[in-house]
Amino acid sequence: MRYRGVLREYAALWPVMLRVGDVLIVVLSGWLASVIYPKGMLTLPGYILGMVLAVLLCQVLFPAFGMYRAWRGVSFGEEIRAITLAWTTTLVTLTFFAFITKTGPDFSRGWFMIWLVVGWITLVAGRFSLRLALRKLRRHGFNQRRIAIVGDQAKAAEVAEKLADESWTGLVVSAVFPPLPSPTSAADDFAELLAFVQGGGADQVWIVVPLRDEQTIHRVQFALRHSTADVRYVPDISGFKLLNQSIDEVAGLPVISLSSSGMDSVDILVKAIEDRLLAVLILTLLGPLMIAIALGVKLSSPGPILFRQLRSGIGGETITVLKFRSMVVHAEASGQLTQARHNDPRLTPFGAFLRRTSLDELPQFFNVLTGEMSIVGPRPHAIEHNEQYKLLVDRYMARHKIKPGITGWAQVNGFRGETDTLEKMQNRVECDLYYIEHWSIWFDLKIIAQTIVRGFQGPNAY
Repeated sequence: MRYRGVLREYAALWPVMLRVGDVLIVVLSGWLASVIYPKGMLTLPGYILGMVLAVLLCQVLFPAFGMYRAWRGVSFGEEIRAITLAWTTTLVTLTFFAFITKTGPDFSRGWFMIWLVVGWITLVAGRFSLRLALRKLRRHGFNQRRIAIVGDQAKAAEVAEKLADESWTGLVVSAVFPPLPSPTSAADDFAELLAFVQGGGADQVWIVVPLRDEQTIHRVQFALRHSTADVRYVPDISGFKLLNQSIDEVAGLPVISLSSSGMDSVDILVKAIEDRLLAVLILTLLGPLMIAIALGVKLSSPGPILFRQLRSGIGGETITVLKFRSMVVHAEASGQLTQARHNDPRLTPFGAFLRRTSLDELPQFFNVLTGEMSIVGPRPHAIEHNEQYKLLVDRYMARHKIKPGITGWAQVNGFRGETDTLEKMQNRVECDLYYIEHWSIWFDLKIIAQTIVRGFQGPNAY
């Protein structure tokens, strides 16, 4: 116990050590870039000044992206995300300075791009190495935090089991105190817990009780009012169906989100940039093919080249989705929509080929450019189907919390095409909600890669 104060002071030095380490990484990666690409000579005054400015920007911008926060218990993917945004923003800001000072032509673009990549790799490798070292220390009993849980035995055992499974966090349950009836004297209220904490038995106290048990929360806080231990509330919301649950602060009030898209403003911006860049690239590469398909549609049957259909977008708003027409021109009764089925007589021979290969979906990249759709996301359903399935499938409308996509997690897992049974739609919705829950730029790229590798064909593509 006599080393606890020393360890706390040592832990307080971590942000400083990380800052120094990041400065060394920025300088080292710039030097490595000049070795890989000799045209970027760091001996030139301009390059040295640029490196100094980059170091200063890192000291300002890195903390804004949470680079020096406590990452204990947080996934490495989240830390990589912070590193990527912080490093990219630093170099974009540096580029902006070069633009406004008209010094951009003085720097080698090749060196700059190599510096961007090498710097990112080195920052990620440094944080990964640190995590490995901390995990090893924690598994040997060092750098741990002891937790006293206030809650019923079953819930406390569940929390303890989860923390034991994630031993790399260094969080260890040292004792469990059940919720107690109100005592006759305030001095006796959770006195055993207070004595345990003051005796060095726990660094943190986790209150694990249902949301309705507000009284226990207040009593524990009051009992520990003179203690320096961290007190955390772990709400028991296991009975709720959750989607990207999180705790935020709104107007100074703690707000627990039970269902949300999980995307903050930065995520939305990143995904929008991703969509626009890829859409422009794909339309440029596939432009000649789309012109050929348009001619094929026009020559194969009378009618327009494009088929426009009203579907539901983000938030349930109505959007007009574009497709190459694959059927003969026909009309359906108001409020009725018949899905394409196997050997559908309405399909033209050329249209059947387009649907089998999903080439009829290519015009939707224009929907992506206008911001109505994303490249990856839940497939947009017809309005008539939304009205039907929102009454039959649990949390069906939650799939509209983000923009619909041309391809998605459901599609690469085989849940595409006709939904002639309720089970097929349920499977599709489950995949869509999984995607919303686990969205990341890397998940998008994985889905795009699987779409390309597996091809656009499938047993349900008709």
